[in-house]
Amino acid sequence: MNATGEALFAALAAELPRALELRRQIHLDPRVAGEEHPTTKLITSMLPDRSEIHPVAETGILVRVGGPAAPVGIRAELDALPVQEVTGSPWASQREGVMHACGHDVHAAALWAVLRAVAATPSGPPLLAVFQPREETYPSGAGDVLASGLLGRLECSRMIGVHVQPVVEPGVVACVPGPVNASSDEFAITVTGTSGHSAYPHRTHDPVVTLANIVMALQSVASRSVDPMEPVVLGVSMLQAGHAANTIPGTAEARGTVRALSPTVREAVLERLREISVDIAHAHGCEADVQIHRGDPVLVNDENLTATIAGHLRDNGIATTGRFRSVGSDDFALYTESLPSSMLFLGTEARSSLHAPTFLPTDADVRAVAETMMHALVAATATP
Repeated sequence: MNATGEALFAALAAELPRALELRRQIHLDPRVAGEEHPTTKLITSMLPDRSEIHPVAETGILVRVGGPAAPVGIRAELDALPVQEVTGSPWASQREGVMHACGHDVHAAALWAVLRAVAATPSGPPLLAVFQPREETYPSGAGDVLASGLLGRLECSRMIGVHVQPVVEPGVVACVPGPVNASSDEFAITVTGTSGHSAYPHRTHDPVVTLANIVMALQSVASRSVDPMEPVVLGVSMLQAGHAANTIPGTAEARGTVRALSPTVREAVLERLREISVDIAHAHGCEADVQIHRGDPVLVNDENLTATIAGHLRDNGIATTGRFRSVGSDDFALYTESLPSSMLFLGTEARSSLHAPTFLPTDADVRAVAETMMHALVAATATP
């Protein structure tokens, strides 16, 4: 590591104690998507004096520090989830039914420490810290950041994300070129039939039985309509119909999600979903209305940037893996469609699942995220 690198990590070490306290403050007062103003205000109040601050996406900010060249962006999310925390931590959420169950508090505090370390280093690399709201909902915060045009006006050259991930071994960084997170779409199927008394089913067209047949038929899409080497999930997670045991209702509804790691597979599955629903409904004398609510695209890491970061991490004694992929989704995918970007996944000491009410990364995880962000920034700045 050269002198500038040593200075950056010395400055980062000096900021980490305050970053740990900031993480606790954010965790104590979590805010769901669209309500992140207090979190942003807290972070803003602790920025270096000469920070260049740009409000974005209603409740987010971009902060420019470091050298004069085109900056490298690092994204950290701000929003929490509607989950009741049961960690028992002395700094557990004080807001009923809301907690940071995805590590966004860790990411934000770590990026704050990196930002301050860069600002404190005279020859620090150019950094654009993206404190982004609304990662967990639609419309996404990433979409609004991009639509603002600020990334272009500020000449952001690349984007980096670091996300804690309990599936990865603690301390290991997953650096995976190409598709790493799935597209995520939601669907709603409404079957309309003819209602009537349950004692006279022959005088009805039963949407409940029809919908049950549709749900079962959809289970064959992944196994019979998609190449078995292509990851895909088609899951029905909600069913709703009727209000009385002795009445066949007029409508029945199903909702669910489609996840895919290939844009081509994504489109094929959505089309097959529609065909199966409509055709089975017609076979039962009913009608099916299928609504597709498109979400995040496939998250595709830039191969050159990701390989460069992975090599830099290994050169500095940090273990990496290229084997992790997930059908989870993230609106960071929108950045990967617009500029060279890489999402890294850091194995956390917290082994509960993401979004679980027991998920609580440690202080060591905050340090590891901050150090990984700094290494990635140094590597990305050196990438031609």
